[in-house]
Amino acid sequence: MRYLVCAEKPVVIFSKSSCSMCHAIKTLISGYGANTTVYEIDEHPKGQQMEKELKALGLRPSVPAVFIGNELVGGPNEIMSLQLKGLLVGLLKKANAIWV
Repeated sequence: MRYLVCAEKPVVIFSKSSCSMCHAIKTLISGYGANTTVYEIDEHPKGQQMEKELKALGLRPSVPAVFIGNELVGGPNEIMSLQLKGLLVGLLKKANAIWV
């Protein structure tokens, strides 16, 4: 998993193309103009392995899984909590994902 999440990728989202919550999280983060890398694990050749690794990190369900600044932030509950507390933008800025 570490090879997919690195300093050159300030925001990495693991998603499934048919997941509505994944779409909502991707829309929220990209709505700030964030530089994101998205892996649709249901379409990726190594998707099953990625899902196993996400579950090993304690993510249930495994997607959406959001890494910001090389750190696992979590799933939709964690992202929405940060948004509601007004902390998401600061985290994105700190990771150089946005410059506003």
